[in-house]
Amino acid sequence: MANKRTLKHSINAVCDELFTEAVAASLYGNDWNQGNTEALLYSIVRTQIDFVCRVSHPEPGMKPHLYYKDLREQFSARVSEIIDQINNL
Repeated sequence: MANKRTLKHSINAVCDELFTEAVAASLYGNDWNQGNTEALLYSIVRTQIDFVCRVSHPEPGMKPHLYYKDLREQFSARVSEIIDQINNL
């Protein structure tokens, strides 16, 4: 497991790239729907805040190795969902 600082940095970097791609897709896409775009951008920011907070405050009673493995898997799944939403813009 990487240290917490590296994990937070990685989460922030991925979310920053997702935000940039969502803005670019909304600007250069064929159909622009402000409501969908704003909801997607809010979802990306909310994901970033949620997962960075979860890195700092692990669940009590759970082994750290298992907790951070589960956290990475959940983050990857959420990123995949967001990528699908960006592709549908």
